[in-house]
Amino acid sequence: MSHWKHKYFLLSVFLYLSATLSGQEVKLARLQYDGGGDWYANPSSLPNLISFISDNTSIPIDPKEYRVRITDVNLYDHPYLYMTGHGNVRFSREEVYALRDFLVAGGFLHADDNYGMDESFRREMKKVFPKKNWVELPPDHPVFNSQFKFPSGLPKIHEHDGKPPQALALFHNGSIVVLYTYETDLGDGWEDLEVHKDGEIKHLQALQMGTNILAHYLSRQAK
Repeated sequence: MSHWKHKYFLLSVFLYLSATLSGQEVKLARLQYDGGGDWYANPSSLPNLISFISDNTSIPIDPKEYRVRITDVNLYDHPYLYMTGHGNVRFSREEVYALRDFLVAGGFLHADDNYGMDESFRREMKKVFPKKNWVELPPDHPVFNSQFKFPSGLPKIHEHDGKPPQALALFHNGSIVVLYTYETDLGDGWEDLEVHKDGEIKHLQALQMGTNILAHYLSRQAK
């Protein structure tokens, strides 16, 4: 990343945090990617999460779901990215470099496997950070206690093949830059109840965990 671009992004993160603390609205952005995977999966998920955060926390949040590509000129206006899908993920060389710069400079990516993107997502993230390895977060990590309490760690929301849920992180300078929620399917839980029929308890747990992830990011930026 060029020196001026790095300074611009640090400033944008500072302004983003300052705006949040002063009552202006946080924006959630869904990441659009190539490769054939359905980046647009779970259409009611982010709107429901946004409504839950608005109704149940003091975090001021924009009611709109934004959508952005890694190479968009306004990427740096969206420090918090969310991505999901069932299929293949593919980043171009330009996107690999751009995403690395974005994350190293203070950006954050929450990736939620919707059952089927695991292999390709791990492959592409290895291109972004060849020397970093996934670290599973223990149940006592602050992300499980930032707004709502999850003493057992990441909740299991939607069952696929009996594997335990894992919250996997990539760190840079001691902070999480990528959080990968695997075998939990938070996005299914965020969706309207009648879509996946996981029940009200799982729906609430998913929304609370999604809130925790955003709150943890904001608290990280406040330090």
